Amino acid sequence: MNEIQVRFTYHNTASSPQKGDASSFICPLGTQADTLIEKSGLLKNSLAAVKINNEILPLSTRLEVNANLEPVFLEVPEGVMIYRRSLAFLLAVAAKELFPERNLFVGHSLGNSYYYTFRDEKKPAPAEIESLREKMLALVREDLPISFAYMAYTEALEFFEKNKQTDTSRLLDQRCESKVKINRCRDFIDLYIEPLVHRTGLLGAFGLVPYQEGFLLLFPGVGRGAVLDPFEDSPKIFSVYREYKKWGRIVGVHAVGALNKLVADRTVRDYIRIAEAFQEKKMSEIANQIYERREELKIILIAGPSSSGKTTTAKRLSIALKVMGIEPVSISLDDYYVNSDRTPRDEKGEPDYECLEALDVAYLNEQLLALFRGEEVTLPLFDFKTGRRKEEGGRKIRLARRTMLIVEGIHGLNEALTPAVDQKTKFKLYVSALTQLNLDDHNRIPTSDNRLLRRMVRDSQFRGSSAAATIRMWPNVQRGERKHIFPFQNSADAAFNSALDYELAVLKFYADPLLRSVKPSMTEYAEAVRLLSFLENFAPIPPQYVPGQSILREFIGDSEFKY
Repeated sequence: MNEIQVRFTYHNTASSPQKGDASSFICPLGTQADTLIEKSGLLKNSLAAVKINNEILPLSTRLEVNANLEPVFLEVPEGVMIYRRSLAFLLAVAAKELFPERNLFVGHSLGNSYYYTFRDEKKPAPAEIESLREKMLALVREDLPISFAYMAYTEALEFFEKNKQTDTSRLLDQRCESKVKINRCRDFIDLYIEPLVHRTGLLGAFGLVPYQEGFLLLFPGVGRGAVLDPFEDSPKIFSVYREYKKWGRIVGVHAVGALNKLVADRTVRDYIRIAEAFQEKKMSEIANQIYERREELKIILIAGPSSSGKTTTAKRLSIALKVMGIEPVSISLDDYYVNSDRTPRDEKGEPDYECLEALDVAYLNEQLLALFRGEEVTLPLFDFKTGRRKEEGGRKIRLARRTMLIVEGIHGLNEALTPAVDQKTKFKLYVSALTQLNLDDHNRIPTSDNRLLRRMVRDSQFRGSSAAATIRMWPNVQRGERKHIFPFQNSADAAFNSALDYELAVLKFYADPLLRSVKPSMTEYAEAVRLLSFLENFAPIPPQYVPGQSILREFIGDSEFKY
């Protein structure tokens, strides 16, 4: 059969024609997707990639089977992420041409930016940063093609080793395919991780500014088009990242290839012990901060994004405080929900359980003040089946001299949650999985992917949810985080990094079969394929290696804590 049938569909966006459209083509086998895009009348320069049978692929992908074809516009969330990865690629091209002997190293995200340093740890001069910016702009003006292709395995390995892309060559140790997918622009070659835009001319919206010991690559926020918003610093979060990055280099595991080598050498259990001990050390330091203020503190408020491990963090912090003679008492914000008939509605008319108004803030503050006066209170008990507070209430508590309250929930850092409580009596702790591990020098691991995989595994283990269901609801979770959590992270007294650099290799054991249950006929397939491709870079670590009190146990099960 030399011909295939392609059904082309698209949805309304600012870049598309006025109406959504659907049409069919009969075309020769091997036709490139971008050829059909041009026939449809859409502008290729408004697109980041294309969905072929619900899988996001580069525009130049050749069609080998009958297909449903859908453009991925630059302005939609998937297109925004492709734009950011493409910017990082463009910067890597510029750095290689300007500073061929100095490897550039991507760090973490900081708001709408990525933090970069050079591997030689020499602070770049402002003139060097400016030359990088000018080189990137020159590459944009040249409008060079960014292509994807295949290289023979041995050829790719030889190329990356010769070009001192050591972390990239180590990634190939985990792969066994005879041909390796790569991205290319001019003479620069990088391992293909995910699709990139098809030309450098699309990448004009960016900024480079000095920051700390390196610089920031600024990019537009979600829904901002080509607009660069002013940079908002997060010094506490940066401090945590920097410390963990430094630790990763000290122990010799800053990229996935180094972790995979520990698995291959059968020494990964020692590394797991070290990683867990380092995290325990950081927890003890936070407990010490609280102990030093024990005479004035009455309440510890813990907040963080979804699947950051807040519950286990609260339990481990309680143990650390008990060692110091402090008796923690936990209160759940979930029990302070208003009855369902009072729950606010979102823009779609659905109950908004993540907004602050979904909680009975006045009643919470009333009870907190009563406790601080030494009175006994009966805590509320919310029944999620009926959507109402139980009349008989929950447990009765009274605070003793050495008692300290621990309250965990997404609004913990928001001052509007506890307006009646004296600021001096509060300790705010921000918890997030701030992954320091990279795939290689210039391909980072998004912390949101780490948390999504945690959430997926936990939803399957304890809630019977499918991977598709978790993927489907994740964008709403992220919107809630951007609105209710991230704006308040800088108000925290301390930040705790709940990420464990070995955990993705453990989560792979659970997530891989879950993701394979998402089929090409499902809209969630594109994200499932992306995550499967990402997890292929990790050598699996057996779950039995994970200690019983590890934060990771909150998601995979068999924790020594009760939840």
